[in-house]
Amino acid sequence: MPETEKERYERNFADLLQELRVAQTGVQILFAFLLTLPFSTGFDKVNEFQRDVYVVALLAAAGAAATLIAPVAYHRVLFQRGRKPELVRSAHRLASGGLVFMLVAMVSAVLLITDFILDRWIAWLLSGLTAAWFLLLWLMLPLLRRDDRDQNPTAE
Repeated sequence: MPETEKERYERNFADLLQELRVAQTGVQILFAFLLTLPFSTGFDKVNEFQRDVYVVALLAAAGAAATLIAPVAYHRVLFQRGRKPELVRSAHRLASGGLVFMLVAMVSAVLLITDFILDRWIAWLLSGLTAAWFLLLWLMLPLLRRDDRDQNPTAE
């Protein structure tokens, strides 16, 4: 029996919440690490560039946490108001934005740490490779698969 539109939105929202749980855990761990870093021994040895990268990483992690947790708050405000389609669309956009923030935070954290322990050019190279790897896994491969799935509308 085919699902109704309401059932599909309920399923889509449940699927999205499961995905957000994974992303939220990752960003919360990174955010906690970044929050404690300035209080660590050796942080006083960072240079101006590294401090700037740290601030970018910290703010991007905060942005990721905010946008990845926002669908939960959004749901609380709209709970039982019959606005599930709007909630699913908005939560999708927020989750996508949260992943962008998370990408920036993670690449910035890699740049910060590698610049602290390696030559700057190697830090930039490794951070660029990290960004490319994330973009490949999070964007390019799914987009390539999305084209395949569009050919078969019954596939889920």
